[in-house]
Amino acid sequence: MMVIPLPSELLDLLLIVNISLSLTILLVSMYTKEALQFSIFPTLLLITTLFRLSLNVSTTRNILSHGEGGKVIEAFGHFVVGGNQVVGFVVFLILIIIQFIVITKGSERVAEVAARFTLDAMPGKQMSIDADLNAGMITESEARARRKKIEDEADFYGAMDGASKFVKGDAIAGIIIFIVNIIGGFIIGILIHDMDFKESASTFTNLSVGDALVSQIPALLISTATGIIVTRATSGETLGEDITGQLFSYPRLMYIVAGVITLLGMFTPIGLVPVLPVAGILAYAGWQMTRKQKTRLEETAHQVEEQQIEEVRSPESVVNLLQVDPIEFEFGYGLIPLADTKQGGDLLDRVIMIRRQCALELGIVVPVIRIRDNIQLRPNEYIIKIKGNQVAKGEIMLDHYLAMSPGFEDDSVVGIETVEPAFGLPALWVTEENKEIAELSGYTVVDPPSVVATHLTEIIKRHAHELLGRQETRALIDNVREAVPVLVDELIPGLLSIGDVQKVLQKLLKEKVSIRNLIVILEALADHAVFTKDPEVLTEYVRQAMSRQITLQYSEPGQPLRVITAGPGLEKVISERVEQSEQGSYLAIDPETSQRIYQSMSEQVSKMVNAGQQPIVLSSPAIRMYLRQLMERMMPDIPVLSYSELEPHVEVQSIGMVNI
Repeated sequence: MMVIPLPSELLDLLLIVNISLSLTILLVSMYTKEALQFSIFPTLLLITTLFRLSLNVSTTRNILSHGEGGKVIEAFGHFVVGGNQVVGFVVFLILIIIQFIVITKGSERVAEVAARFTLDAMPGKQMSIDADLNAGMITESEARARRKKIEDEADFYGAMDGASKFVKGDAIAGIIIFIVNIIGGFIIGILIHDMDFKESASTFTNLSVGDALVSQIPALLISTATGIIVTRATSGETLGEDITGQLFSYPRLMYIVAGVITLLGMFTPIGLVPVLPVAGILAYAGWQMTRKQKTRLEETAHQVEEQQIEEVRSPESVVNLLQVDPIEFEFGYGLIPLADTKQGGDLLDRVIMIRRQCALELGIVVPVIRIRDNIQLRPNEYIIKIKGNQVAKGEIMLDHYLAMSPGFEDDSVVGIETVEPAFGLPALWVTEENKEIAELSGYTVVDPPSVVATHLTEIIKRHAHELLGRQETRALIDNVREAVPVLVDELIPGLLSIGDVQKVLQKLLKEKVSIRNLIVILEALADHAVFTKDPEVLTEYVRQAMSRQITLQYSEPGQPLRVITAGPGLEKVISERVEQSEQGSYLAIDPETSQRIYQSMSEQVSKMVNAGQQPIVLSSPAIRMYLRQLMERMMPDIPVLSYSELEPHVEVQSIGMVNI
């Protein structure tokens, strides 16, 4: 179109296509529910602008060469303007001012601000997605979809910021083309087409005005569509639904507007004749809206009531009662402020952080914790349940602080004696006035929400192996499959089942060994599952493969690892008492021998505790798992390690020896 001259009939067709295309784009922008549904708009804006400028070149060529522009341009020049060139010129200027100063300028500014704010908000939105993913609120695929949407929004508004410059440039080009057509046409009409002054001015002014109008009206529609796209907030509804739902959602305002309009007609020279029809329509609209809202509320209430009755009658309502939450936190009515955000409670936020902490430290996704009040409990009491069974309870005082002794008592610190619920340490509930005194005396002072959060965290860590089922194990393995599919395909289901892997992971969690590095665990299982399927034996192989992690967990850099060693007599007794069965090996030891072992172990553990050291038992790899089985009933929190689970560079210092 810019190079080859086109006949007037084809130009008429293309001008009609241009108007139709711009009207279509405007309607699509109005019916789009969110900006990304029309993500092609920035590119389309460039194409339509180029198409319109190409038409301007073609029409200008025809006007200046032959003194005609086709039926469409003549219609706009004579019929729309009424043959009055001055009126047409004024109308064109008004269109240019509306488009250039109002719509284009505003759209350009909104697009620029939207692009800047979208880019600035990207890190925060991505952190929010990561938090939801770590908390288990969304899946990995949902997280990827949300990240993709954020990236697309940033790309879209960035493109709109640049594309809005096309609209601005198009408006400027329209003014220049109009001036060129009038001046150039006037000169060409006199010098080339042998027209007199009046005929040349009339002909080329009409054609120039018609060409300008037929070009700027589609440009105005496109500019309006640009403004609609960049100014719309995502609401999930079309523009018409938003206007109806938001602008006409307050019937009382319709009556107020109708009354104001009526008063305007009564007390001003306007009169009641032009005012009363508008006021009547507004009042009728308000009455209709009130009636519809009342009907809608009645229908909603009726539907809710029917749904509740149906849920009670349905067989599934009984089935739902059989479901048991993995973790429940119940509290008395006096602790409601802990969970009520309106009263400043942050328990829900702390629960999210607990789930994040457990994911980092243990490598598991803790299920959603059900929080509810229980009027059967004492006002300040709370209980923690694992799979429907109570495993812990505590009692706190919201208007006090928990002060834990540094190892010696200070008579100046006055409070209510209690026991710290997470670790069973003696403590005091002190008031706000005594808080600073306790801190200056060396006491560790914590607020009630921190006491609850610490207790809940320790309970989850202690019972983490119970929370890891087959479904959770499959989710962890599927996550690893995305990174190392060859490893997972080799191990499952050819060598081990999901249940076999679950048992190994549960045994690691039971001894407080993190399973976050799941690739190392699965590698060790793949190496040794060829020779044995016994979960106990496989767990020992996995622990040896995780020697670096276990060493760092119990030792400090540059410090010797102080342990209680299993003596030769104990090693011999345990080795001789190992029995084999179809289900695997187990320790068969008589009660008298067990009691002697417990007594000797308790003496050594007490010595280390009194010396302020963490008790750790060290044995040979052959008996470690059997010694652990023997100790877990009486001393479940004492870690039992083997020599092969420690790194060679670690210095081991034996504090005591258990022998019988």
